[in-house]
Amino acid sequence: MKVLLVYPEFPDTYWSFRHALSFEGKKSAFPPLGLLTVSAMLPESWERRLVDMNVRPLERTDVEWADVVFASAMIVQQESLKDVIKFSRRFEKLIVVGGPFVTTALKPLEDVDVAVLGEAEETLPELIRDLEAGQTKPVYSAAERPSMTLTPIPDFKLVNMKPYIAMSVQYSRGCPFNCEFCDIIEIYGRVPRTKSNEQMLLELEALRQTGWRGTVFIVDDNFIGNLKNVRKLLPDLTAWQERHGRPFTFITEASVNLAEHDSVLDLMRQAGFNRVFLGIETPVEESLKEAQKGQNLRRDLLESVKRIQSYGIEVMAGFIVGFDNDPEDIFERMTHFIRESAIPLAMVGILTALPNTQLWQRLSGENRLLGESGGNNTHSDLNFCTTMDPTKLVTGYKSILRSIYDTREYYDRALECMKRVSQEVPKSQRGSSIIHDLSVLTRITLRLGVREPDRMEYWRFMVQTLAHHRAAFAHAMRLAAMGYHFRKLTEAYCE
Repeated sequence: MKVLLVYPEFPDTYWSFRHALSFEGKKSAFPPLGLLTVSAMLPESWERRLVDMNVRPLERTDVEWADVVFASAMIVQQESLKDVIKFSRRFEKLIVVGGPFVTTALKPLEDVDVAVLGEAEETLPELIRDLEAGQTKPVYSAAERPSMTLTPIPDFKLVNMKPYIAMSVQYSRGCPFNCEFCDIIEIYGRVPRTKSNEQMLLELEALRQTGWRGTVFIVDDNFIGNLKNVRKLLPDLTAWQERHGRPFTFITEASVNLAEHDSVLDLMRQAGFNRVFLGIETPVEESLKEAQKGQNLRRDLLESVKRIQSYGIEVMAGFIVGFDNDPEDIFERMTHFIRESAIPLAMVGILTALPNTQLWQRLSGENRLLGESGGNNTHSDLNFCTTMDPTKLVTGYKSILRSIYDTREYYDRALECMKRVSQEVPKSQRGSSIIHDLSVLTRITLRLGVREPDRMEYWRFMVQTLAHHRAAFAHAMRLAAMGYHFRKLTEAYCE
């Protein structure tokens, strides 16, 4: 059996980092971990190939080679997924689709032979047996959420790592909280399941054996969802890092209550975590209550950010406007909060109702839904009737983007962030050569310091970095590149 694993293309969004990646000579942020994990579940005798369309296009020869095409996608990749299905159908190949988009879609995709709903550990063994027998069913649905002890080490050998800025692994699935707009708890449940410490270390060792050095993204939607297990993992992770010369630095996602656990923050610092994404959402208490985000109401959010930053961990965060309880001055308050928090990488979006979430059910009952979400909340498309006048909401949203990604405003936040984030964080071994780093610096400087109209802001940022944050110079250049990406997209969205 020849299996072609296809990962559809992401549209150009704030999350794609496409304009920033070009400075590094990279094409995508991370490889498709889900498909690498699926590959590891296939019989050893089966041949497999991977096409990540964020790195290269899907070609005729790819599909002609295969007996079956496996494709997995998130909601934001749905249009590219439909193109993959249409292209593969031309060659009369068996098409199997899965992933979050397929699992949560309100109606089945057309021209698909097999839809796999839920987590692969539960569904794939039966599908494999049926493929070998030549008798597949239209739908394979997971009856329950499997233990993560069943998850194999991803097939890292399948991927060419050169086009990526970071690698990714997964420790847990699920989140204990009950945010109204979130689809994670609908897909993975509210009881966080984790891999064993032994599994995680074997997985990291397999990644290390490929030669990868540098950033590893622990992709959990809430890394501290199971605090008890995380406390056990982190000392073992630190010891493993020490034994192997600290090959990796880690980034992850977590809930804001991370700030309440100094011992966990200290363990994360020791293990080599240097960035965490938080779902802050809004500084408005009534909107947080509306979203059922009680974990963000327990303490001052600005102080929470500062506490995490004080442990040498940079904070990036998600923010949302469009809640029913948003006041008239939400746009000014949001901009002020982002400035005061010194979060350079602030992802601001308009609230969107994702299928089967509590928000979707509530709005459906209120007859306020306008259509399905495209999965990208960082644009001005609304899929429900908002309490605030929609024109005012979109205009105000764009004003936030213009403000926070104004060149000086962004560089000032980056400088304040470097001031707060201690540079005593353990450093990983370098995954790139000095020649590579110099070429990256040259490309960034030529673009931002020579060709851009606001180039003097870049030189001001450079001077301030060299004067006060010299140890963080390489990181400052990456922040500058990220700022360029955000500005380019903001120009496109707000024109």
